[in-house]
Amino acid sequence: MTIRLTGYAHGGGCACKIPPGELEDAVRGLAGQAHDRVLVGLDDGDDAAAVLVRDDLAVLSTADFFTPVVDDAYDWGRIAAANALSDIYAMGGTPVVAINLVGWPRETLPMELMSEVLRGGLAVAQQAGCPVIGGHSIDDPEPKYGMAVTGVADPKKLLRNDSAVPGLPLTLTKPIGVGLLNNRHKRTGEVSVEAVELMTRLNRDAAREAVEAGVRAATDVTGFGLLGHLHKMCRASGVGAVIDRGAVPVIGGAVEALRDGFVSGGTQRNLDWVRPHLRPGPGITEDDLLLLADAQTSGGLLIAGELSGYPVIGHTVPGSGVEVR
Repeated sequence: MTIRLTGYAHGGGCACKIPPGELEDAVRGLAGQAHDRVLVGLDDGDDAAAVLVRDDLAVLSTADFFTPVVDDAYDWGRIAAANALSDIYAMGGTPVVAINLVGWPRETLPMELMSEVLRGGLAVAQQAGCPVIGGHSIDDPEPKYGMAVTGVADPKKLLRNDSAVPGLPLTLTKPIGVGLLNNRHKRTGEVSVEAVELMTRLNRDAAREAVEAGVRAATDVTGFGLLGHLHKMCRASGVGAVIDRGAVPVIGGAVEALRDGFVSGGTQRNLDWVRPHLRPGPGITEDDLLLLADAQTSGGLLIAGELSGYPVIGHTVPGSGVEVR
């Protein structure tokens, strides 16, 4: 039996989050909590929470789940697990334990398919050296899968989105454009092997190199797109940024998918949200901005610093906002 899992995803075939402006409005009342052991909380919308448990140890906590982005159940599980683990890596941490989060339409989709999703998630968690020790499931009309992950980090070496300063290179560790290919996949069934490989690739090595290099500011690029996550980092850090459009790596086929109109609603909302903070230079088109705002799934790390082997796509500057050249 052939089942198109993405046909059950009402979010447009990508890991589209609640629009960033709406999300910030919804959680605004929860920010500003005072606790002497909370190192990173809700205030700046960082990738994971960080709580000090010893002078030399912080515990990190995060959760992420989404509807299918591909039709292969095993690959969807792998992608969702890599995406959830990425929040720990984006903080410079090491994942130590995960639990599954599952919503499943048990009267519509066979439970054997859910087993394949869980098997894919376990495979990537094992690659990360992170045991999966249980989870929670509900009967849900729309399939959803992800993980809650707990990690650890050195509190003196945390990667944070509020620690950038002017004059730092901006490094991106994965190409962008997988959201366009995921949306094309949902609408046509065309599979991008390269996109699946990128989405299942762990950010572990890049995170480790960043910590060893003394980097202090980073985030991962996911549902809000490169521009959205860069804007959040700049806003939290009180800096501006300049992006070189030609230096940003793009996955093969994404430009063609953009040309053919496979732009998700989430990507358009990302651009609408960040547009007031953008300064597009001469020659920067609307398509350029849509590509830079493309809603990513399990994207790379955006690092305020330089790492060997990864492209520098711009730099931080005094002031505010993002200039695109």
